[in-house]
Amino acid sequence: MPQGQAGRRAGPLTRALRGPGGRSARWLFGWAALAYGLDRLTKAWAEAALAGRPPRRLIPGVLHLRFTTNPGGAFGLFGEQPWLFLATTLVVCLAIVLSVPRIRGSLNAAGFGLILGGAMGNLTDRILRGPAFSGRVVDFIDLQVWPVFNLADSAIVVGAALVVLAGLRRPS
Repeated sequence: MPQGQAGRRAGPLTRALRGPGGRSARWLFGWAALAYGLDRLTKAWAEAALAGRPPRRLIPGVLHLRFTTNPGGAFGLFGEQPWLFLATTLVVCLAIVLSVPRIRGSLNAAGFGLILGGAMGNLTDRILRGPAFSGRVVDFIDLQVWPVFNLADSAIVVGAALVVLAGLRRPS
């Protein structure tokens, strides 16, 4: 196949990675992969090191590591509604992936990447840890004044903050 035809047959995602916004797309997927990978590694560690054991007090009264699971959303919110979180996660992930060609700027790309990676991390738990996508999400970071959470939850929150910050920094 001639070189010119290969470029024309590429899908929108491939064109986004190669085109003018390719740097932002690579940045987004790089942050997504990093967030997802760290989330999966830390959850595997938490289950192996913390499940069935008393909490580890790293900073007494401030930071404990405690294994728990929850069927709810980020930080354990709205438990017992797994289908709501499955549907929301799928819509958010699809929206981010479809928006890749239009995302500009490294701050925006990092923010959306963290949201995508965090969402995929918690979605993986829902798929692997229960029937019909209703699995419970592994949480282990306990700040004592907030519901127990995980790195995926943190990535989603930090990512959303970066997207807001990027929006505030845009010239009018």
